[in-house]
Amino acid sequence: MPADAARSVVLVVDDESYVRDSLESLLSRRGFEVRTADGVDAALEDAALAGVDVVLSDLKMPGRDGLELVRELAEEGPPVVMMTGHGTVRSAVECLQAGAADYVLKPTDPDDLVITLERCMATARSERELRYLRSRASGAEDGADELDPLGEAPAWRAAVELALRAAETDAPILLQGETGTGKEEVARLVHRRSGRKAQPFVAVNCAALPPELFESEFFGHRRGAFTGAVEANDGRLRVADGGTIFLDEINSLPPANQAKVLRVVEDGSFERVGESRPSRVDVRWICAANSDLEADVAAGRFRADLLYRINLVTVELPPLRERREDVELLALHFLRRAARQLGRPVTGLGEGTLEELLAHGWPGNVRELRNVIERGVLLENGELLTVQSLPPLSKVAPRGARAAAESEAHADTLNLSEVKAAAERRALREALRRSGGVRKAAAELLGVDDRNLSYYLKKHDLQDYRGGS
Repeated sequence: MPADAARSVVLVVDDESYVRDSLESLLSRRGFEVRTADGVDAALEDAALAGVDVVLSDLKMPGRDGLELVRELAEEGPPVVMMTGHGTVRSAVECLQAGAADYVLKPTDPDDLVITLERCMATARSERELRYLRSRASGAEDGADELDPLGEAPAWRAAVELALRAAETDAPILLQGETGTGKEEVARLVHRRSGRKAQPFVAVNCAALPPELFESEFFGHRRGAFTGAVEANDGRLRVADGGTIFLDEINSLPPANQAKVLRVVEDGSFERVGESRPSRVDVRWICAANSDLEADVAAGRFRADLLYRINLVTVELPPLRERREDVELLALHFLRRAARQLGRPVTGLGEGTLEELLAHGWPGNVRELRNVIERGVLLENGELLTVQSLPPLSKVAPRGARAAAESEAHADTLNLSEVKAAAERRALREALRRSGGVRKAAAELLGVDDRNLSYYLKKHDLQDYRGGS
C-alpha cells in the first residue's frame, strides 16, 4: 500500500461506468478513498471536489471534455492527471500546457498509475509548502536557529532529554513554560530528530490569529467562501501534511476554536471553510502553552478532552531565572551571532557585564536576554560588550513574583468590595492576555457580552490594556 494512500482522496471522472467501477476497485485496493463522477459538470460540483487530493480524468468525454476540466481547476483545485488513448497524445500535451499535472496512456498499468498519482500529490504538497514559506519570508523573524537549544542547567537538560525521547515516536507533545523560555526551539528540535524531519514544520501562533480568522487561516478556505475570500487558502494544517504542526499558545484559543482543533487531533479530518466534505491530514502534534492548562481546565477556560489529547507527553521548560548557570553560555551565543549578522567587532563580555546579567530577573526569559544582547552589540564600538552599552533592563517582575506580590497586597484586607474589585481586575487582565487583546474573545472567556466587558474595562481603567505585562 502506498505510504500516503490511506489518507488520499481520488476523484475519478469518466463517462463510461465500467471504467469508473474498474478504477474505483483498483485504487480502493491500493488504499485510496475513491469518488467518481460521470462527467465534467458532476466533477465540478462543490460536494464532489471537497477534500479531493487528486483528480483522474478521461480526456475524451461527451459534452465538456477533460481539457475544460483542467482549465476550470488550473487556478484553484487539486492536481489533474489525464487518461488518454495512444491516438490522442497531442491532446494530452495540450492538457499539460493548460495546467494538468500529468497524463497516463490507456490501457493503464496499475503500478504506473499509482506512482503517477503519488508523484502529483507530492508535488502539490511541495507547492503548498513553498507558498507558505514565501508568505512568511518577508516578515520572518531571524530567531529560528537550526542548532540544538543551548543549556547545561539540570532542569533544562531534563526537559530536553524528555522531549528527545518523545521525538522518536509520533506521540503528541505539550510544552509548558513562560513566554520566551524556548518552546518553539524545542518543538523544532523534536521535529528535526523525528521520522518526519524531511517534511514541513509549520508553526501557528494561536494568540496572534484573531479568533474570527482562525478557522480560515488554520483549516483553509475556498475562493468565494466568504466576503473577501478572493483567493483560495490551503491553510496551515494542510501545508503541514506529513510533517509537524506546532500550535503555540494554544491556551489562548477561545472555546469554539478549541472544539474545532479537538476534532482534527482525534481523527485527522477537517473541512476547509466553504467545503462540506472532509479532508484528511497526517501530522505530528506539538502544542505549547504559557499557562498551566490543568488549572485552565479547572477554571473552565480550556477543554479537558482537548488537553487529554495533546498531553500524552508533557515537557515543562524552566524559566531563565531558574537556570542562571546558562546565562553566560546563552549570552555569548547571542553575542557572537549578533556580531556576525550586524558586522560589529564585539567578541566577548566586558568587566561587570556578566554580573549585571546574572543579577537580572529576566521576566521575558531567553527571548529577553537575546534582545538585550543584540541591542548591546549594536551600540558597542569596542571588542567587549560593556555594561554602558546594555539597554535598560526590564523592571517588570517575573510572573511568579508578580503573582506572589499581588496576593500579598490583598492578603491584609477582608473587605469584600476590595477583594471583589481585585479579582475582577485580575480576571480582566488575564482574559485580555489570553485573547491577545481581542475583546470579543476576551468577553467569551469571561462569559460576558461586549457591552458588559466595556463597562468593566472602564471601571478598572483598562480600556487601553492589550494583554501585555
